[in-house]
Amino acid sequence: MTGGPLVVLVGPMGSGKSTVGGLLAERLGVPYRDTDADIVAAQGREISDIFVDEGEPYFRELEREAVAAALAGHTGVLALGGGAVLDEGTRVLLSGLPVVYLSMDVEEAVRRVGLGAARPLLAVNPRRQWRELMEARRHLYTEVARVVVATDDRTPEEVAQAVLDALELKDV
Repeated sequence: MTGGPLVVLVGPMGSGKSTVGGLLAERLGVPYRDTDADIVAAQGREISDIFVDEGEPYFRELEREAVAAALAGHTGVLALGGGAVLDEGTRVLLSGLPVVYLSMDVEEAVRRVGLGAARPLLAVNPRRQWRELMEARRHLYTEVARVVVATDDRTPEEVAQAVLDALELKDV
């Protein structure tokens, strides 16, 4: 592959994309980038505030732009927001890239994300809403992924190693 990210991580909130992404970048000796962090930096406010103030459609447009820019200009490890795969154009851009879907079950999600976290899409009945989000998104994560790595009952270091093994990448 020429150009583009070395690894792209997708998956639901709490799956460890940021933590594992940072570990992978360190082990591979490349920069790490998170499109949610790009949006927060550009907007000067948290994603939850964007959802409340402007609504989800506005946020999704910001997300589309952030993902397209990162895919075009980043050559390290890239983590996408949990809903980035909802956009068909984003899914097309991910085609052929080394995309890894970090999967987990609902109990693991609740343990990691918690019930009181500032997650705009999990504001009411988090377990049910997480299940509904996953029913809507799981097939999209699978569609864009070259490999799926389960994160349940694994440390971030174990998940990072599983990603390296699955993509046949060697750390520096």
